[in-house]
Amino acid sequence: MAKLTLQNLNKCFGFVEVIPDVNLTIDDGEFVVFVGPSGCGKSTLLRMIAGLEDVTGGDIRIDGESVAHVAAADRGVAMVFQSYALYPHMTVRENLSFGLENIRMPKDEINRRVAIAAEMLQIDALLDRRPKQLSGGQRQRVAIGRAITRDPKIFLFDEPLSNLDAELRVHMRLEITKLHERLGNTMIYVTHDQIEAMTMADKIVVLRRGVIEQVGAPLELYNTPRNTFVAGFIGSPRMNFVEGTLGEAVDGALVFNAEHLPPLKLADHAAGHAAGQKVTLGIRPEHLVTAEEHALTWPVTVSVSEQHGANTYLHCTLPDGTPVLIHEPGQSALSRGDVVDVRPRESHWHLFDETGQRIDLE
Repeated sequence: MAKLTLQNLNKCFGFVEVIPDVNLTIDDGEFVVFVGPSGCGKSTLLRMIAGLEDVTGGDIRIDGESVAHVAAADRGVAMVFQSYALYPHMTVRENLSFGLENIRMPKDEINRRVAIAAEMLQIDALLDRRPKQLSGGQRQRVAIGRAITRDPKIFLFDEPLSNLDAELRVHMRLEITKLHERLGNTMIYVTHDQIEAMTMADKIVVLRRGVIEQVGAPLELYNTPRNTFVAGFIGSPRMNFVEGTLGEAVDGALVFNAEHLPPLKLADHAAGHAAGQKVTLGIRPEHLVTAEEHALTWPVTVSVSEQHGANTYLHCTLPDGTPVLIHEPGQSALSRGDVVDVRPRESHWHLFDETGQRIDLE
């Protein structure tokens, strides 16, 4: 186990800066997920920690010791790749032990570590098979087992489940979470799938264009996103956004005004916020609830009704054409063309300024 610190870490490919100065601390034993869209720099950042990419500037420290210019094999980290990277001509046993043999570890210790990893991952019956005789999930277990045998300070996972089918992804997600509970090692996991991030992480690091947009526990990011990017990326399905302006009611209350919609009271006081300021209101699909027609409801027209059995997702439009998604528990009789009134649940809305940054309501 180890504490990892990134200090002003940056990476350039020629004149192109892909990772601006990154500062981040990952505590001993944490499961941290780097998440973001494709090309945001999360895999590059992971490879820099692993020692597979040179550092342009800044420092990487493990337990206070600088490893930025230490060889990958000497950093005390082990990486699990998206492509498994197994040796096809070797058996599972040989794949698990190969790295240990290269550092001339005693054979008894190699056998002990291989046996522990195989039992932990339930691949002990596969030790004499070769990779081509294994399923995708079994190959991923072998790749993880190879990392376990090295007994690293830090485990690094680079989108390890992206090649698996949906059902197996869910199963392996659970297995990796259980593995972290058993081992207690520091783990860093890269994915573009925010569902994996939400369900697995102690802490999520949201990246965009190499910049850390927000760091926090999954529900912290879900409930108090720092900006519209985090708000739209974390959560499935994504948050709804409605453009409008701030207004002030007769009693001094802060209200949200949008075309063709009734004013929505946001807070009791408008101090610090100018009337007429352009803003974006964010509301999650589960917080738009169908209601009887009322002065404060929004009329929406259903475009598509997705029946999931236990849940229904209604793709709708507001009177000005703004798309909104509504999540209804259970099954719904609504279909294309139906008009329904919805009400944003009080205290479940989010407000962002013109630059997309969060406005905290009093």
